[in-house]
Amino acid sequence: MAVNPPAAMRAITFAEPGGPEVLRVSEVAVPRPDPGQLLVKVAFAGVNRPDVIQRQGNYPPPPGASPILGLEVSGQVVAVGEGVEPELLNQQVCALVSGGGYAEYCLARADHCLPVPEGLAPDQAAALPETLFTVWHNLFERGWACEGETILVHGGTSGIGTMAAMLGRLFGLTVIVTCGSDQKCAAAVEIGAAHAINYRSTDFVEAVQAITEGRGVALVLDMVAGDYVARNLKCLAEDGRHVTIAVQGGARAEINMAQVMTRRYSLTGSTLRPRSDDFKAVLAQEIAREVWPLVQEGALRPVMDQVFPLEEAASAHRRMEAGEHIGKIVLRP
Repeated sequence: MAVNPPAAMRAITFAEPGGPEVLRVSEVAVPRPDPGQLLVKVAFAGVNRPDVIQRQGNYPPPPGASPILGLEVSGQVVAVGEGVEPELLNQQVCALVSGGGYAEYCLARADHCLPVPEGLAPDQAAALPETLFTVWHNLFERGWACEGETILVHGGTSGIGTMAAMLGRLFGLTVIVTCGSDQKCAAAVEIGAAHAINYRSTDFVEAVQAITEGRGVALVLDMVAGDYVARNLKCLAEDGRHVTIAVQGGARAEINMAQVMTRRYSLTGSTLRPRSDDFKAVLAQEIAREVWPLVQEGALRPVMDQVFPLEEAASAHRRMEAGEHIGKIVLRP
């Protein structure tokens, strides 16, 4: 153990579900790493939509996970559990975690961590794991995205949307995104989208058909669901794939199954947080092999929106819920 962590730390907690105002700074015990785990002194913690949904009482942590919000962190390894290489002590890492990020110290599994390369700022490092793991798995593994294809991504200036646009461009995809304003559309194109559609002023189905000259897209990455699903299917080319990663527009959808059959569509989706530790470890290995070299050379960086002090977590949540952010919001303990 290179650093002797204190017995207590500051963390963001809430007693009952509710609005951002329920979040408060509390003093809690510093966790100790079990076998396979390490303890990170948190430099920055990412803020994500699932944190908001958990605070509202609609996304409980999986069994064994910390009740503290926060699914990604960056910082220094200050303690390791049994079976973890001692060489990791003092190393700077970023990690995908199942909870606990909104705190001064956070547990992570060693095999869910990635090294922070020189040149990657710690706030940027904290903004990578959740969106990178989510987009890589759903776009390339579940969605089978291939070089040369055109895809549609909703929420083009969200953390997920910006990551999808950047990864898509780096891996040879043409990415069409939807956004809620002309300003956000301009930002999305600057970030890496080939086309951006203002869904408030334009029918995105008609726009996609025009952009693709009637061919449609190979894949839709959807975080809206609800009545968007039927419209998304109208955007798909034959043999198209529809991947759902969130249900912000509602969990129920009515679709024409004859259309699915005759055009040979594939519909799938996933949630990352409840997946097994082994699954996440394999995913981390693939990202380390396929994507992390792009991070190391500086070709991939997250789009950053705003940094809030830990004690202003409520303000960070208000900004996310207002929907005005472009890119990632992070907390600084």
